[in-house]
Amino acid sequence: MKYFKINSRICAVVLAVIVACTGCKKGYLDVNDDPNRATDANVTAELIFPNAAHNVGVRLASANLRFVQNWVGYFAQAGDYAILQDETSYIINFSFGDALWENEYNVLFDLYLTKQKALAVGDSVLAGASMVLSARLWQDMVDIYGNIPYSKAFQGVLVAQPAYDKAQDIYAALQTSLDSANIYLQGTAKSTFAATDIVNNGNITLWTKFANTLKLRLLIRQSQVNGFNPAAEIAKIQANGGVLHAGENIDVNPGYVNDVNKQSPFYANFGFTTTGSQASPSTRANTYFVNLLNSTNDPRLSRYFRAPSAGGPITGCVYGLSAGNPIGKKSSYTGPGLVGSATQNQWIFPAFESMFLEAEAIARGWMTGVAQDAYESAVKESFTWLGVPNATTAATTYMSGNPIANWATVAGSNVLAQAKFIAAQKYVAMCGTDPVEAWSDIRRLDMLTDKGYISVNASRPILPVRILLPQIEYTSNGDNARAQGTISQFDSKLFWQP
Repeated sequence: MKYFKINSRICAVVLAVIVACTGCKKGYLDVNDDPNRATDANVTAELIFPNAAHNVGVRLASANLRFVQNWVGYFAQAGDYAILQDETSYIINFSFGDALWENEYNVLFDLYLTKQKALAVGDSVLAGASMVLSARLWQDMVDIYGNIPYSKAFQGVLVAQPAYDKAQDIYAALQTSLDSANIYLQGTAKSTFAATDIVNNGNITLWTKFANTLKLRLLIRQSQVNGFNPAAEIAKIQANGGVLHAGENIDVNPGYVNDVNKQSPFYANFGFTTTGSQASPSTRANTYFVNLLNSTNDPRLSRYFRAPSAGGPITGCVYGLSAGNPIGKKSSYTGPGLVGSATQNQWIFPAFESMFLEAEAIARGWMTGVAQDAYESAVKESFTWLGVPNATTAATTYMSGNPIANWATVAGSNVLAQAKFIAAQKYVAMCGTDPVEAWSDIRRLDMLTDKGYISVNASRPILPVRILLPQIEYTSNGDNARAQGTISQFDSKLFWQP
């Protein structure tokens, strides 16, 4: 694992020079400075941050996470493509997560470097923004792999083989980091910050609410841990402005256009090429999800997926079925709510996801408010975000007409029942946008009573609780990787799993 590699598409050449020149000293013949030459001194935090922020969006839209989209029942493979035996059987090997691991760490390093460079010149606001984005990715990494290198990950030649931190310790460290980020964000922003900030355009309130939302996400994940008490962290969240609400979406857009390598990331990976061809012709709707939304007349279905090119209703494919699935032209591809335009904003954290988290926190008695109101607002925001016509009215009709969405179903029920109810509707709302969150909720609450999302591959046992550490770690950081002991994707639960 290259824990000190810079991964920057726009600045690739510039930053490669930095890596090559790290540690070099000026010799006695170096009497002139070339202002056009890339050096560690003139590649600033402001140059790195926009591309790092873009790449956070790239990671969340990445095909590296396609397996999670499939595992939780959102996507499946078209019938004219051979199924992936390792993925659909859940019998994965150590190389299964190599690309995901390395790509995530590359972006996390860019954000780390942004923070270090920003603090070195007194730009606490840019440092804080980088720390918030980092927390978004770090939690996903823990929720996918468990223990990982964190505190020693980017120490370069000083720590070439970083030790692993315990997952629970990383969660605690992320809470502290987000507290620090919120303090940094209250500093005086540079006059260039709004232009540099391609996420929130200089809106400090949104950055603060985003940090608070990530703090709540960390807490909600631990809700089933015996004796867990979130009171102190909840107090900080509420005292510092609360979490993201309707319309407060965290997106990134450096100026996406319909050109090669310049499209919005999810559109580029799961939408269409610049010439209008399907970018991922093997990706299709999952029959489980199509049936679920059809059973409740949920109008979001036509926003998630589109009718087959051969005509007919929205049609899914059964995940793990080796023969008999409809071919591509007879099955449904991603729809306009997810892939509306090559220029669309790339989501990092949609407001509706934050609102579902808040609804569960209220239901658990952690935060003040009325759980039903918070829940119903989250569902309405999901309809709005997807572009459902007459979204508020449509959402109200959906909730009133379906027991699985009508709060009356769980009114007066215990906390766990209400939490599962909210999480089940959050699952419906997150198709395509945050499969790791959906997988985490399934592992945390087992809230989907219909297990039809499980692969039908005859070789499969049960849905994995994690994936294995990547082979690249056993190769380049073997002692520390092996120190984590024997890991099973089926039995080695994360600390927050009941």
